[in-house]
Amino acid sequence: MRYNCGRMFELIFLGTSASAPSIHRGLSSQVILHDEYRFLIDCGEGTQRQILHSGLGFKRLNRILITHGHLDHILGLAGLLSTYMRWEAIQELEIYAGRAALERIHDLLFGVVLRNIRPPIDIRFIELHPGPFFEGGDFTISAVPVFHRGADCFGFIFEEKSRRPFLSDAAEALGIPQGPWRRELVNGMTVTLPDGRIITPDQVLGEERPGTRLVHIGDVGQTDNLTEACRNADALVIESTYLEVEAEMARDFAHLTAKQAAELAIRSGVKNLILTHISRRYRERDVLIEAQEVFLNTYVARDLDLFQIRLGECLKVEK
Repeated sequence: MRYNCGRMFELIFLGTSASAPSIHRGLSSQVILHDEYRFLIDCGEGTQRQILHSGLGFKRLNRILITHGHLDHILGLAGLLSTYMRWEAIQELEIYAGRAALERIHDLLFGVVLRNIRPPIDIRFIELHPGPFFEGGDFTISAVPVFHRGADCFGFIFEEKSRRPFLSDAAEALGIPQGPWRRELVNGMTVTLPDGRIITPDQVLGEERPGTRLVHIGDVGQTDNLTEACRNADALVIESTYLEVEAEMARDFAHLTAKQAAELAIRSGVKNLILTHISRRYRERDVLIEAQEVFLNTYVARDLDLFQIRLGECLKVEK
């Protein structure tokens, strides 16, 4: 499968089960792609096998974002690091997480995998704080604090920068040749054409448009503080561990029901909702029905599902 991420985000679900794997669902892990960038979000047990099944491979998959430090979200890091050490040409591994999660991950990697061994690659632990923490040219990633069991739990906002579209018809009318002149105009630079005419960006660029916005929330037990963070997202990925019939249990374990996730989507003006972290105690269709009674544009993710997220659009790519 070919992944092409120009001016959109692609999202591949590697594991979609809650707490323990089921026959059809592995433990939590997703990959988000944008242009040449790849980000692994969480790394439950069995993640590296799912990476192979997905067709992604391990190339450039050296930035890992961890939502929190529970074992079903981090145990796969041990095997993944072992693979990188032996087989993959990765020089540096970056792991982003809150302080509590980083401490646990450090113990796992240096107390087990690398015990008494000098790591052959550079491993960087980067502590998350609320706000932007990564910039990739035309997009940023920000961390959002969330409420779950334990400290330092985070969700992530992937957001393209706003841009002015290039007006091809205007460029043709002005006789602007193909080549560097058009590229420089797209980048906001005034150019001098071979015939001596000076063209400004305002002559060939349209009105500014917002970029694609993808919000990823891991395990979470409250949504009141997430309304603004999720505001107008083109897609919201969030857990749905319980159904409303067991809302009290969801509250006790700091998780959400499908209905609560859908209500957040309504409040936030989200365009599309993708539910994951599905308990094996429920049938998928029951989760979908409960959410769609509140918010119609809802998907329940399955392992190895691929979604393409563009401005206002969420396309599930059929295998």
